[in-house]
Amino acid sequence: MTVNELKEKFISRYGAGEFHGFFSPGRVNLIGEHTDYNGGFVFPCALSFGAYLFLRKTDRKSVRFASLNLPFETEVKLEDLDKKVGKEWVNYPIGVFAQFLKKGVKFEQGADILVFGDVPNGAGLSSSAALEMVTAIAVNESWEIGLDRLELIKMSQKAEHEFAGVMCGIMDQFASGMGKEGHAIFLNCDTLDYDLVPVELDGIKIVISNTNSPHKLDSGMYNLRVSECHAAVEAISKYKPIKVLAQVSWDEFLQLEDKIENEAARKRARHVISEIERTEEAVKQLRAGNIEEFGRLMNGSHDSLRDDYEVTGHELDTMVDEARKIEGVIGSRMTGGGFGGCTVSLVKDEAIDTFIAEVGKNYELKTGLKPAFYVAEIGDGAKRLF
Repeated sequence: MTVNELKEKFISRYGAGEFHGFFSPGRVNLIGEHTDYNGGFVFPCALSFGAYLFLRKTDRKSVRFASLNLPFETEVKLEDLDKKVGKEWVNYPIGVFAQFLKKGVKFEQGADILVFGDVPNGAGLSSSAALEMVTAIAVNESWEIGLDRLELIKMSQKAEHEFAGVMCGIMDQFASGMGKEGHAIFLNCDTLDYDLVPVELDGIKIVISNTNSPHKLDSGMYNLRVSECHAAVEAISKYKPIKVLAQVSWDEFLQLEDKIENEAARKRARHVISEIERTEEAVKQLRAGNIEEFGRLMNGSHDSLRDDYEVTGHELDTMVDEARKIEGVIGSRMTGGGFGGCTVSLVKDEAIDTFIAEVGKNYELKTGLKPAFYVAEIGDGAKRLF
C-alpha cells in the first residue's frame, strides 16, 4: 500500500484535516543471534518494509487506535495510557505511551492513530519493534517532547519488556531506529557503541525465506533462554567475576565450561560465546570483501543455534538444509528469535530463481507449509514521512 493510499484510509476513517505520517522499518539480523541480551555483538540491517503510523492530535481526552492489519480497535483515555488492553496489538503502542508517562510527560491532547505494517507478522523480522519505534518517533515529534533517538530506542525496548512480556535485548529497536540504507549495524549491545558497515555484495543478494511457521516469542521459550544464560553467568561468576556472557572469551569458556553443572545452561553459554566471536570475525571478513568466509560463518551460526541454543526446529532447519543444497548459496541461517520465522541467505544473482523454486518446492513437500521469499533491500531507520 502506498503512502497516498494510506492517507486516504486515514481520512476515510477519521475525516479530513491536518495529520502526519511516520515510518519505522523491520530488520533482518545477518549474524549475531541471542547475543544482544548477553552483552555481545549483533549485525542487523533495517529493511525497506516496516510499520507506518499516521497521527492527528485532537482536543479529545483520549487516543483512538486502529489498524489496517488487524480488526481490533479501541479508544483509550489519556489517564489510562499506562494500562494493558488484554492481549491485543495496541499494547505495543500503549506500552510506548506508558514510557513517556513514566518520564513525567503529561498528555493534554488526545489523538487519532492509524497503523499499517508490511512486515509479515510472526516472521521474526521485528514487526513489534517497528511498531514500538514508529510510535516513539510519532509521539516524540507530535508532542514536541525532544527526546533523543537513543532514548526512544531504550523506551521502545522497555515497552516490549513491560507490555509484551518479552525480555528482549536492544538489537531490534536499535536497528529499526538507527538503520541506514546500504549498511548493516555492528552493535556492541553492552556499550551501545556501533559502526555502520557498508554491505557491498557485488552480484549477490540477501534473500529472506519465511517458513510461515509463526514464531512465538511470548510462548515462554525465549524468556527461558534468557534465564538459562543468567544461570550460566552465575555459575561462571564463582571463578571469574562477570555480569554478562560477553565478558568471557572463547578460550576462557573452554577452561570454565565444566564449572557450569546445568547442561542446558552450559550449551546456551557455548552458543553465545562462540556466536560473539563469529560475529566479530564475520564483520572483519565482510569489510575485507571475503564474502565466502562470511557465508561460512553464517552457516556456523545456524548450526550452533540448532545444536547448542536449540531454537530452530523442523521448519527452520529444513529451510536451511534445502538452501544449502543450491549451487550459488554462500551461506544460510535462521534469523530472529527462532521457534519459527525466517531464514536469511546470501545467494548469487544467477541462482535466485532456482533458489526460490527449488527451496520452495522441497520445503513445502517436507513440512506441508507454503513458504514466502523476499529479496531484501536495506533501508533507512525510523523517520517522519510528512
